[in-house]
Amino acid sequence: MKIVMVTACALFDADGRVLLAQRPEGKALAGFWEFPGGKLEAGETPEDGLIRELREELGITVKKECLAPLTFASHTYEDFHLLMPLYVCRRWDGTPVGAEGQALTWARPVRLRDYKMPPADEPLIPHLIDLVAG
Repeated sequence: MKIVMVTACALFDADGRVLLAQRPEGKALAGFWEFPGGKLEAGETPEDGLIRELREELGITVKKECLAPLTFASHTYEDFHLLMPLYVCRRWDGTPVGAEGQALTWARPVRLRDYKMPPADEPLIPHLIDLVAG
């Protein structure tokens, strides 16, 4: 089975909310809410790929030292297996905007289950709840 590596980021604002992006029409799982990030390009480290994706998707600049690895998802879809490290970021330059037309929302970690999320993202929720509760 093909293994696909993507990276994701839980961007936390000063109020302890995390940013979610809605997958646009025309993409797999359109309408689902997810943590920003995406596929790695050839030769990219997870951190470098995430920095690039956050710049492309949200128009923000993140420094590598501001990314803290929290956990990862390992999920089998019908056609591939997804590996997705999740990083936490509390500092960046710029204001996040849906640069690719995607809707954005800030959500409290305890409310993340109120959003329809891809199956690979759902196991990440308890880690984020524990992070802000601790």
